[in-house]
Amino acid sequence: MMKTFTVFACTVMGAMLMGGCATKVPPYDYTAFNQAKPVTLLVLPPVNESPDVKATPSLWANAAKPLSEAGYYVLPVTLVDETLRQNGVDTATDAHSIAVNKLRDYFGADAAVYIKVARYGSTYSVVMSETVVEANAKIVDLRSGALLWEGKARASSAEQQQNQGGVAGLLIAALVQQVLSTTTDAAHSYAGIASERLFAAPRYNGVLPGPRSPMYGKAVSTP
Repeated sequence: MMKTFTVFACTVMGAMLMGGCATKVPPYDYTAFNQAKPVTLLVLPPVNESPDVKATPSLWANAAKPLSEAGYYVLPVTLVDETLRQNGVDTATDAHSIAVNKLRDYFGADAAVYIKVARYGSTYSVVMSETVVEANAKIVDLRSGALLWEGKARASSAEQQQNQGGVAGLLIAALVQQVLSTTTDAAHSYAGIASERLFAAPRYNGVLPGPRSPMYGKAVSTP
């Protein structure tokens, strides 16, 4: 019996170890990024794949800050928006379809940041209200068209929610959260968190620090 248990335990431990190895995220290949060495970034209006129309302006407004703090010069959103409109580009989808050489001619940036919003907004159930922002992004060299980096991030109010004193507490908390989410754009603050997680540097497998950062040229080696 003891022998059987020992074999079973060893099998379980082996499976756990193998599973741990299988789920380890390999380091990102920054070869193209290091060769391109972008200094100026153009953040295009995010394409919104969620039903909430506020997703595009919210993510767009929040993306510039972490990229600037990462050490890059980021073209002002208002300037980019006005330039696109003057050239007849009124939607994020149209902006994403512009050829890289034309974006380079229009803005003079080294690379463009393309963002897609997968989820934005609040969902409600009887005992829970959750606000979620989920986005993915990629950085493309406007001189060569090469993909320099891509990643994704998520931020949710569920990360901060705790048991509020049983079922009655959960009902009250959900109701309060629903009222707040309805009267305000609750997702906007989570768009800021998601943007930080997406673009802040240095971060394992994240955007490399830019030339204005004291961490420039130093990659994060561990998760």
